[in-house]
Amino acid sequence: MTDKQPKLEAGRLKGDSMLKVVVGAAAVFVIVLVGALAYELFSGSALSLATFGLSFIWITTWDPVHQIFGALPFLFGTVVTSLLALLIGVPISLGVAIFLVEKLKAKRGIGYLIGTLIELLAAVPSVIYGLWGLFFLSPILRVYVENPLHEYLGFVPLFSGTPFGLDFFTAGVILAIMIIPTVSAITRNVLNAVPTSQREAMYSLGATDWEVTWKSILPYARSGIFGAVILGLGRAVGETMAVTMVIGNEPKITADLFSGGYTLSAVIANEFTEATGALYISSLIEIGLVLFFLALVINVFARLLIHRMTRGARFRV
Repeated sequence: MTDKQPKLEAGRLKGDSMLKVVVGAAAVFVIVLVGALAYELFSGSALSLATFGLSFIWITTWDPVHQIFGALPFLFGTVVTSLLALLIGVPISLGVAIFLVEKLKAKRGIGYLIGTLIELLAAVPSVIYGLWGLFFLSPILRVYVENPLHEYLGFVPLFSGTPFGLDFFTAGVILAIMIIPTVSAITRNVLNAVPTSQREAMYSLGATDWEVTWKSILPYARSGIFGAVILGLGRAVGETMAVTMVIGNEPKITADLFSGGYTLSAVIANEFTEATGALYISSLIEIGLVLFFLALVINVFARLLIHRMTRGARFRV
């Protein structure tokens, strides 16, 4: 047995070395892939960068006939729909996570089942959300939400337009539904990472469930929750097909939520196959470059916040 021990140790060391090489190569591959994407987008948009420079970001005209291209209407549409999605989706996601962690903690089986069903929403393809939004959700929102808002709050610029159903508002609602699984799942993990002593200390002072949640748990988990929100924002910013089907596809800058709009990803999906001319194609690729860096910055920021909150924590299911 003693003669075999050195061979065993040598085999283990060799296996460890091979594992380090494999996982290191995987990490390097991801970095190279991101760099390759950035390089391809830069090279593809070189003509547009040379023609418009940084003014491409704030030019409001998108006119393929006269070869004038600006990304501001699409950037505006992306920001508006994404913020609207956060405004609607984050409170729902936070409520779901609090309910599963704090109210169903003694019923782990039911909590796991509900959490799984919610997270399954993330597996639904975006084109299905788009079709559902176009044929089912859009008419309902137009009749039961947009019309009443226009009737009673039409004096507010946000609701002054004629409800059509295919607009910023519908796109924001669709995105809100799509980010709920992401935000709620991460928030659930973050809340699970809050030490039990935080809860027990508040309960020992006679605090109610609401006070424990509002004054102890949420403040402790705020960095991780904010990171979950930013990750949800990253999902909303990059969404394509579902938004393309319900936003109306009009390059417009307006305060009216009932007006049709356009997003960065939607204009690429709609116009790239029909683009003619080198400058037209290059401008579409530059929109992809803007979207790439926007999504990259959002996701990196969110990951750093989540790591700050959850490092060293062991999550419960």
